[in-house]
Amino acid sequence: MCGITGWIDWNTDLTTQADILEKMTETLELRGPDASGTWLSRSCALGHRRLSVMDPANGAQPMIRPAKGSDIHDCVLVYNGELYNAPELRKELEGLGYRFRTNCDTEVLLHAYVEWGPASVEKLNGIFAFAVWSTAEQCLFMARDRLGVKPLFYRREEGRLLFGSEPKAILAHPDVRPELDAEGLAELFVIGPARTPGHGVWRDFHELKPGHCLFYDKEGMRQRAYWKLQSTEHGENIAQTAETVRALLSDTVARQLVSDVPICTLLSGGLDSSALTALAVDYYKSASQDRVHTFSVDYVDNDKHFRAHDFQPNSDGPWIKRMNDYLSTVHHPVQFDTPELVEALEAAVLAKDMPGMADIDASLYLFCREIKKEATVALSGEAADEIFGGYPWFHREDALQADTFPWSLATGLRASLLSPELREKLRPQEYLADRYAEAVAEVPYLPGEDETRRRMRRMSYLNITRFMPTLLDRKDRMSMAVGLEVRVPFCDHRLVDYVFNIPWEIKTAGMREKGILRKALEGLLPDDVLYRKKSPYPKTHNPNYLSAVRGLLLDRLDDPACPLHPLVDAARIRELAAAGDASSHLPWFGQLMSGPQLFAYLLQMDFWLSRYKVNLLL
Repeated sequence: MCGITGWIDWNTDLTTQADILEKMTETLELRGPDASGTWLSRSCALGHRRLSVMDPANGAQPMIRPAKGSDIHDCVLVYNGELYNAPELRKELEGLGYRFRTNCDTEVLLHAYVEWGPASVEKLNGIFAFAVWSTAEQCLFMARDRLGVKPLFYRREEGRLLFGSEPKAILAHPDVRPELDAEGLAELFVIGPARTPGHGVWRDFHELKPGHCLFYDKEGMRQRAYWKLQSTEHGENIAQTAETVRALLSDTVARQLVSDVPICTLLSGGLDSSALTALAVDYYKSASQDRVHTFSVDYVDNDKHFRAHDFQPNSDGPWIKRMNDYLSTVHHPVQFDTPELVEALEAAVLAKDMPGMADIDASLYLFCREIKKEATVALSGEAADEIFGGYPWFHREDALQADTFPWSLATGLRASLLSPELREKLRPQEYLADRYAEAVAEVPYLPGEDETRRRMRRMSYLNITRFMPTLLDRKDRMSMAVGLEVRVPFCDHRLVDYVFNIPWEIKTAGMREKGILRKALEGLLPDDVLYRKKSPYPKTHNPNYLSAVRGLLLDRLDDPACPLHPLVDAARIRELAAAGDASSHLPWFGQLMSGPQLFAYLLQMDFWLSRYKVNLLL
């Protein structure tokens, strides 16, 4: 994985802007700690930071190759990602006469673009965000992977387009001011820590949507979707479906275990991470490789404060040991204490360039930092719950009937946190309703579906296109902030396309959430793990965390210069804080984020506004 940035400018000679390009590129150093490269022409400037995973000795970027049929006109590529079907593409291109100088997938991608142009994206299996400049056509082409695992932001101005893997690269340009308008505030206070697809939060910032590509030349900017979820009839029975799921997942894991640097898996003892680890162990055995290394995260004294509930029925510790013993992995337990989690809230903001999932982000940042000491690549189980229907809201009638996103049910609470002036300006409940209506209007229902199937298809679509991106963004930004590449096998588009069209009664085979996935994994995992009830990414249950973030936030609100004052109702926040331990159960966002995370999010907001010197345009 890497970081990319650059800009196209029709009014400035960019060969004179090397210093600015260097500054933009260096903001992405943590994403690519191994090497740096830039390329400039009159109208195009490209920068790249490299994390070496495949063929570390070669593959420097920006990478240049002649355009098809020419020894003069160049195509120049900057690329962030991994192509899991690179061997097949390479073989096909060699058959067409291409010769390769490296063993890296960067060269495969560049030759693929030279041969097939924009249509090349439809041939790619992987996670990626890239930009190609065609000297002959004076056109920039950018594309992002189908599920949006890799980020790509841009800002278009008169006669100019700026882009970067993260907003910080664009913000490093001296002509860009760190500004936030009403719509950006609505994203942060109403939708956040999720985001509306394509929204960059910062004023005039956008994120290229998953499965989309962009063209920019002197005629202007054009975008198109090259992939989206489609509804089709499912013709297989339960046994056949389980067999197909097993085959797709096995193939995906095998492809994603290819690396020239140390690789590991994240292991919680739950269904998803245990499945990936078991498949990795099988692959390593078949390839006569060493034992798989696994990592888990927990918190000091969490066992003393854990209280079981529907969404978190038991702690991970015993299950991690169960799988570690069963698979004989080399396991690395990682543990953090409350002061570390509080301190890391700021590092998480710097990684994301905006407030995020509070301690859920901070703990992942710390976890990835520890993993990076032993490995450069990790496999993680993100997306299985969105794709297979594992979250409780897939199975609760109130969530299924709610006329809003099931992770944003507390609209009244959110509105009450805002200052009266901002509440009037943003109209939070209307803003949320509009975003929900937009999402529902996209759902590709299958003709003839009954109401139950339509409802479950809608829930699946909302989870894949609106909730899953939040977790993928979190995983990318926290891991890449420490130079760790995390791969997410459940996001293979072949698997997603297939599972999206499995009827709900088959998805819930055996009357269990993710029942078809469990059936597909029979014989791979021990039965007690296979049928363990879902438990989410672990968070701290230590009351000291609530006390710490609540106290810090109240201290900030006591400061008249606190930048939160124009935005929030301080009296209402103090009222919630005064509720004591009861505030631990505030239903703020999703099922992991309650009172402590709300206070931490507002702390992150305060730090972000100050550190980035955000100018509010209201």
